[in-house]
Amino acid sequence: MTDTAALFRDDAYARSCRTTVTRIAEDGALVVAQSVFYPTGGGQPGDSGRLIWDGGDIAITTTRKEDATGVALVPEAGAETPPAGTAVEMVLDWEPRYQRMRIHTALHLLSVVIPLPVTGGSIGPGKGRLDFDMAEPPEDKQALEDQLNALIARDLVVSDNWITDAELEANPGLVKTMSVRPPMGQGRVRLVRIGTADEQIDLQPCGGTHVRTTAEIGRIALGKVEKKGKQNRRVTLTLA
Repeated sequence: MTDTAALFRDDAYARSCRTTVTRIAEDGALVVAQSVFYPTGGGQPGDSGRLIWDGGDIAITTTRKEDATGVALVPEAGAETPPAGTAVEMVLDWEPRYQRMRIHTALHLLSVVIPLPVTGGSIGPGKGRLDFDMAEPPEDKQALEDQLNALIARDLVVSDNWITDAELEANPGLVKTMSVRPPMGQGRVRLVRIGTADEQIDLQPCGGTHVRTTAEIGRIALGKVEKKGKQNRRVTLTLA
C-alpha cells in the first residue's frame, strides 16, 4: 500500500507540484508521493494534465485511487513512462477542474434548496446532477432555481474542517447521500461548510474540490427533472 499526500484537498487551487513516482501499478498507472490531481470518486471525475521530468513529458488522461490512500496517474495509451523513483512535475488541466469545482459547490447548494435524501450524483463538463428520494416533482422549478442563484449571489465562504470517524458515526444526520458513504477508515472525515459557523447554510462530509466562495460559481440554470424509478427524480444543473 502506498500513501499519497492529497495536496488537492489542502489547496484546490494548486495547479502544479513536484513529486516522485513511488511505484508503477499493475495497469501501468503511476502512483505518486503527493498529488494536486484529484482521483475519480464521489461523483467527481479524475483530473487530467501533464507529467514532466528530465527527458520526458506525457499527457495524463485521468487520475484514480490506488488502494485506500494512494493516487495513481493514468498516462495516455502508448506513452513511455518514467520508472519508479523519478522526480516529476505535475501540471493540472486547470479549466476542466475549475468547472468541476464550481459545479460541485453548486450541487451542495442544490441539496439545500431541495432538502431531501440524495440517492446519487455526478459531475460532467459544465453540468452536474443529483438524484433525490423524491416521490413527486417540484411544483415550481423556477422558484428552486431562483433560490439557488440567490444563495450563490450571497458570496458565501466555503471552508472545511475535520472530525473523527467516531464523531461522524455519532452525527449520522450530517450524511445526505443514501448511496455513497463518505470516505472513512482513516480515522478522520472532512466536512465542507458553506457559510459561517454562526450562519451556516450547509455542512456535510465531502472529499471533493470546491471553490472558495459561492460567487465563483456564477449563475446556474436548472434542467428538466427526470423520473428515475418509483421514488427517484434526477435534477440537473448547468453553468449558465
